[in-house]
Amino acid sequence: MGNKKIPKIRFNNSKIDWQQVKFKNLLNSEEGIRRGPFGSALKKELFVQNSEYVVYEQQNAIYDHFNTRYRISEEKYHELKKFILLPGDFIMSGAGTIGKISLVPEGIEKGVFNQALIRLRVNKNTDKEFFLQWMRSPEMQNKITKANPASAMVNLVPMSEVKEWDVIIPSLDEQSAIGSLFRTLDDLLASYKDNLANYQSLKVTMLSKMFPKAGQTVPEIRLDGFEGEWEEKKLGSLGSVAMNKRIFKDETSDYGDIPFYKIGTFGGTADSFITKEKFKEYKEKYPYPEIGDILISASGSIGRTVVYNGEDAYYQDSNIVWLKHDQQLDNSYLKQYYGIIKWSGIEGTTIKRLYNKNILETNIFLPPSVYEQQAIGSYFSNLDNLIAAHQEKISQLETLKKKLLQDMFI
Repeated sequence: MGNKKIPKIRFNNSKIDWQQVKFKNLLNSEEGIRRGPFGSALKKELFVQNSEYVVYEQQNAIYDHFNTRYRISEEKYHELKKFILLPGDFIMSGAGTIGKISLVPEGIEKGVFNQALIRLRVNKNTDKEFFLQWMRSPEMQNKITKANPASAMVNLVPMSEVKEWDVIIPSLDEQSAIGSLFRTLDDLLASYKDNLANYQSLKVTMLSKMFPKAGQTVPEIRLDGFEGEWEEKKLGSLGSVAMNKRIFKDETSDYGDIPFYKIGTFGGTADSFITKEKFKEYKEKYPYPEIGDILISASGSIGRTVVYNGEDAYYQDSNIVWLKHDQQLDNSYLKQYYGIIKWSGIEGTTIKRLYNKNILETNIFLPPSVYEQQAIGSYFSNLDNLIAAHQEKISQLETLKKKLLQDMFI
C-alpha cells in the first residue's frame, strides 16, 4: 500500500489523513473472524426436509444472495452456535472462487455457515457499507488472494496473517460517506438490472403472443386498430436469398479500408479488410444489401441477425446472407420474426448450417397489411431500444463503480 494517506478520489469536505491501524482493530474483539466448521460437522446426511434452520454456502458470498438449499435440525443448529450467521455479519468465500464477500442483510432465515465460508464481524467504529466496498476493492482483493508460485494456484491468505495486516482507514464519518455513495450506486445498478430483466421478460412474452401460433390465424395479443386473419407464406414466395460475391483469403489483409466480416466476426469487430477498389467493383457488379436489410448468419450460431445500416462493409458469402424481397415484407417486422422463426429442415437435427433451401422453404405469418407489420416492428424496436439503453446505462455504472473502487481506497 506504500505510505499514501490520501486516496486519489475523495469528498471535498474530507480533510483528515487516513490512519494506519491493524486489520483486527476493525473487527469485533471476540468474534472478529471465524472459519466455518469442519466438513464432517455438516455432512449431507445431517440435512433435514422440514426445519426453520438453514445452511449458508459459498454461493451466497459469490453471488451476493441468501437463498439456501439445505436445512438442519434445531438440535444441530444449537450444537453449531459458534457458526450462526446474523444480519450485519460478513461472509467471504474461502475455497474455489475465493475472496468474494457479502454483507448479511436483515430478515434472513436462522442458520449457520458451512466450511467453505469465513465469517467476519466488524466493531462499532467500522462502517459496514464502507468495509464491504473496501474489501471488494482491487487493492484488498489482491491482498486477500495470492498466487502460489509453485502451482500458480490462487490461495486465500491465512486469517491469522490478515488480522495483523497494517491497513489505512479514514475516519468513521468519511467511512460512512463512502459507504453511502457505494450503496446508492449499488441500489441504482440493481434498479436498472431489475428494469432490464422486466423489459427482456416482456419482450419474450410479447414475441410469444403477438404472432399466431401453429393452427391459428390471429395472434393472442394484437395492436389496436388492426383486424382480419393472418396468412402463412413461405419466405421463398416473398423473395430470394442474396449474398456478397466470394472474397478469397489472398484478397484480404489485416488492415485496410473496408471491413470484411466473416462468420466469426459477424455482429462484432472485423479482423480482415479489403481494398476500396475491390469493394467498389464488387458492390456495383454483384448483390449488395440495401439499407434496412436483415443480414442472417447461415453457419455456426445460425439465425443471428444484424441490420445493415448503410456502412461500407463486405460480408462472407454463403455464411452471411439476406432475403432480397419486395414491399410485401417490412424489414423491422422480419427482424423480429427471425427471433421466433422455425427454420425449415433443421428442427430437431444437428445441422449447423442454413442452406438457401432451408430459408426459402421456411414459413412466416403475415398480417393482412404492411401497416400492421410496420406497427409490430415499431413496437419491438422501441422495446429493443429500451433494453439497449438499460444495458448501456448498466455498463456505464459498472465502469464508474470499478473506477471508484480503484481510486477511493488506499
